[in-house]
Amino acid sequence: MTDTKTFHIGDILSVTTGLLVSPRHIGGVYDILNWMTGDNLFTHQLPRAMDECAPSLRAQHPDLAAIVPPADFGDSREAVEAWLAEQVTRFGETRQVAPLDPADHTYIDPVTEIRMMAPHAEIIAIEVPGDTDD
Repeated sequence: MTDTKTFHIGDILSVTTGLLVSPRHIGGVYDILNWMTGDNLFTHQLPRAMDECAPSLRAQHPDLAAIVPPADFGDSREAVEAWLAEQVTRFGETRQVAPLDPADHTYIDPVTEIRMMAPHAEIIAIEVPGDTDD
């Protein structure tokens, strides 16, 4: 039996629609993607993780996959909140989410990945001394 974790449908819809509609804003997106991937993602890794996780979320919750958000919320957080409240009324506030099969997520070191994305950028990695298992 697969472990699951409860997430707000706004977290799920943020991943499946690509629009930030989570009531916890980007924190909700980090939480669901970290849960599903088993990773501790950096900001620049979120789009790739969303691409990996969205198909699984659509399969787990096909009724949510059919939701089509408005083409434009304007710059109104209130419009987003009102739309999300309608979805909560229709579909419930939370859902159980299973993590990805490990084969469906590619771990890439965050510094390596940013170098892949911006090979000419100057990246300064700082190693912080800490406890190691060595």
